[in-house]
Amino acid sequence: MVADGGLLSPGLGIGWRPGLAGPIARLSGLSFVEAVAENLHNHGRGIEVPAPLQELIDGGATVVVHGISLSLGSAGEVDPARLAHLRKAGEAVRAPFVSEHIAFVRSGGQVPAGAPHADLLEAGHLLPVPRNNDSLLVLTANVRQAQAGLDVPLALEPIAALAEWPDNTMTEGQFLSELLERTGALLVLDVANVYANAVNNRRDPLEALLEFPLERIAYCHLAGGAVQDGLYQDTHQEPVPREVLELAAELARVTGPLPLMLERDGNFPPEQVFFAELDAIADAAGIPRVTPGAQARGLA
Repeated sequence: MVADGGLLSPGLGIGWRPGLAGPIARLSGLSFVEAVAENLHNHGRGIEVPAPLQELIDGGATVVVHGISLSLGSAGEVDPARLAHLRKAGEAVRAPFVSEHIAFVRSGGQVPAGAPHADLLEAGHLLPVPRNNDSLLVLTANVRQAQAGLDVPLALEPIAALAEWPDNTMTEGQFLSELLERTGALLVLDVANVYANAVNNRRDPLEALLEFPLERIAYCHLAGGAVQDGLYQDTHQEPVPREVLELAAELARVTGPLPLMLERDGNFPPEQVFFAELDAIADAAGIPRVTPGAQARGLA
């Protein structure tokens, strides 16, 4: 069940990282590659696409751009410079759409020159927004501003969070459905985030997942994590756990095959371990394998 428009074909994708460039170059039949917008730098000569990523593009790979710094949940308006960078990054890799997070990373407003502790206005990571009507108003306005500054569709990803705001009035699925209805945005469904939030808040992960507007899915993320201090941490540095793979399999049974990708941001494993993880994801989601030798084994 891919969103209307068919921007990506069902199949396996990968989050492109420099530390994985070699193994990624050996994959075949990828549905798409995701590049982080903030990792595509502009040094005054336009967006610089790393050579290994450019080789994938030249070879026909579809690349989508994923932003992490727009802070759509902030009370202030979207930073025009950051929005322009997201647009230019998408143009540089010929992305059919771009994506961002339903989160805030900084406070609104301009910092006066010389203000003390100005660095405290940047959180340095994604923070959850309260799920209430006030947040919906802010997010709707900011998403619409972002959409107006882009020349391709925008998809939104709900984040993993360790705690709930006390004034939430909606479940994550209800909040997301209302936001996407108001804005027409697409959905990046991170299956690992759904699992993390459900486990940390003592909900059934599948029940939580089925509340999401699955008809709006543009593509899906899978990532690994670990339990630390009694909470499930979405680290992107461990193998995807069995429970998340099972949740992805349940999703595929409901929707049919989807565009689905692995996020790995550190602690990169040996190549064969990496390939085995990709095979496990493909098998769980009912999509073809992309690792070397898969076609010869009849598994592609």
